[in-house]
Amino acid sequence: MKRIVLILAGLALLVTGCTNNTYSDLRKKENKLIENFISRNNLNILEVAPSEDYVWGPKDFYKVEGYDDFYFHLRERGDTSVTVQLKDIIVTRYKKFALTENADTLSYWTTMDQAYPYEFRYGDLSSCEAEGWHVAVKLMKYARAECEVIVPSKMGFTEDEDSVTPYGYIIKIAQVK
Repeated sequence: MKRIVLILAGLALLVTGCTNNTYSDLRKKENKLIENFISRNNLNILEVAPSEDYVWGPKDFYKVEGYDDFYFHLRERGDTSVTVQLKDIIVTRYKKFALTENADTLSYWTTMDQAYPYEFRYGDLSSCEAEGWHVAVKLMKYARAECEVIVPSKMGFTEDEDSVTPYGYIIKIAQVK
């Protein structure tokens, strides 16, 4: 009888431990992390897409319509004579940071950081699975444009999606091929 009680107690603990890490719970934690980042940095959230000639304030972030918790900030408009087209090869330099307080930044901004820039075919998720990057390029529009984005895990790279971890990125289109 004692053995059955111990087995049942063990199963109860196992079930309780597993339910605390459901995908739904992890998504709630992710949403809270994004909310806290926005609040901590006093970001000004724009609910409507800014016009082409909008002058972005340093704290202006557009909550991109149609995507949960994806935020975009245009830092540099870029070279308006070179418009990005679907299937172009996008050559990027970027910085990646966690949304937690005092997070480290991984920099792939110069050849000192990473010898070769990150390249992907715009619109082809098999060349870059991070949907957020494709959306960012669509909103940047031009070569040498630079943006900052908050990317929820489901729009990030596979390892981010698997761990339900959102990240911030500063992305620059270094070249369009």
